[in-house]
Amino acid sequence: MKILKTSIDCLDEKIINEAINVLTDGGVVLYPTDTVYGLGANIFDKYAVRRVYSIKQRSLLKPFSILVKDIEAINLVAKVSLAQKEILNKYLPGPYTFILNKYNIVPRGVTSGLTNVGVRVPDCDIARNLARIFPITTTSANVSDDEMLSNPKEILEQLNCDVDLVIDVGDLDSNVPSSIIDLSGIKPRIVRK
Repeated sequence: MKILKTSIDCLDEKIINEAINVLTDGGVVLYPTDTVYGLGANIFDKYAVRRVYSIKQRSLLKPFSILVKDIEAINLVAKVSLAQKEILNKYLPGPYTFILNKYNIVPRGVTSGLTNVGVRVPDCDIARNLARIFPITTTSANVSDDEMLSNPKEILEQLNCDVDLVIDVGDLDSNVPSSIIDLSGIKPRIVRK
């Protein structure tokens, strides 16, 4: 496991490129977002996605959300109507996950076979840049149903495993995950505040 220290406000291209290389090679990265630390893997690498499930001790029946580089990239993974686009433009980038009807390009292993997918565009340059080549998983870096921590060292102790790379920006200001809003129905529905 490699730990790269930086600042949440610093977009270090060397660190981003190294992390993207790890993700491309099927690795798992612990990375900061605008809410909590996340566990990232290339969504198109089923073995890497399965590793994230294993690290989190999460049921394969619980889907992951995905992180894309910007609002336009959402169109690559999900169907977006004009009304939905207005909502996305209003709240993203930001601490929100929006549930949308997915395209078949999103692997079943990521969404547990569901027809919807949660999509994030966080207000964090580091996180968004990790997804500039392909979407990555975005799930809180904790054992499922355990406390969410804001310090990478404590997170790694809780997970009791090695990820391939850690982007350590120190303690985050938040240990509250993103709000989840379901846009896949007729009306928007808040799933988690």
